[in-house]
Amino acid sequence: MKPLVDRYGRVARDLRVSLTDRCNLRCTYCMPAEGLTWLQNDHVLSTPEVNRLLTIAVRDLGITEIRFTGGEPLLRADLPAIVAHAAALEPRPELSLTTNGLSLARHAPRLAEAGLDRVNVSLDTVDRDAYAEVTRRDRLDDALNGLRAASAAGLTPVKVNAVLGPGRIGDAAPLLRLCLDAGYELRIIEQMPLDAGHTWDRGSMITAGDVLAELGRSFTLTPDGAPRGSAPAERYFVDGGPATVGIIASVTRPFCGDCDRVRLTADGQIRTCLFATDETDLKSLLRGDASDEEVADAWCAAMLGKQAGHGIDDPTFLQPPRPMSAIGG
Repeated sequence: MKPLVDRYGRVARDLRVSLTDRCNLRCTYCMPAEGLTWLQNDHVLSTPEVNRLLTIAVRDLGITEIRFTGGEPLLRADLPAIVAHAAALEPRPELSLTTNGLSLARHAPRLAEAGLDRVNVSLDTVDRDAYAEVTRRDRLDDALNGLRAASAAGLTPVKVNAVLGPGRIGDAAPLLRLCLDAGYELRIIEQMPLDAGHTWDRGSMITAGDVLAELGRSFTLTPDGAPRGSAPAERYFVDGGPATVGIIASVTRPFCGDCDRVRLTADGQIRTCLFATDETDLKSLLRGDASDEEVADAWCAAMLGKQAGHGIDDPTFLQPPRPMSAIGG
């Protein structure tokens, strides 16, 4: 086995796999109302190609956790087959899915049967008008139904990922109340410079400090005290626990030094960081009859180019040309 080690001694064990750049929402902080130019179908990894890379990752490179992302991964009809393939790998990796939840009510039982362990559902507000404004779609009921279906199917812990855009600090407490009532785990994530329009502004972003202050008006939050390791969320007990809320402060409290993630895009590129400006093309190797060993070697070489941190605070920082929907979370 060849572990995915970078120059700073970090070992990647968590693989984020974007299965598509397409999405059925148009969130204002992610893409324009008219959407983006999607990848051509022949540029996207096929089912056998995805499965082969998953096999190499787990069998040869020490990956122990796989998160399927998009775009919106439920738009891929072959998702259950890919999950089933991953679940059959040895040693079996932990399998999760990040989704907007719109069609999760329909797919949750089948995904659980295929071997998916849990889900993260992106939900930025529980206010119907605000949801429609942020996503440009009136689909809040579908997202909430998806959450309930995931819980019923045993895809637990069900986590809610929320990004609070400028002026939306008031959504924090209602989101936490929803999660406490339903038994979900809330993760509030600082908005990062990954929008298609490159309009992100640090001066107007809602920070982790803002969120903690806002939630502190309605709840008592205390650090859970558990070692964080490579987990991105700082966790707090809510009103003494056992329920917790997580704050992911990617911008103001970066955790790059403990990062154990690597990303595979829908078109077969390895990205060692969300903010990487270069990629390693594995798709061409697959389609050029490269051996599994050659693919693994290229993957290991890519890891050596991983930077020490994302560099958002550096005056020379450049936002990556790909938006979040094309990178995968």
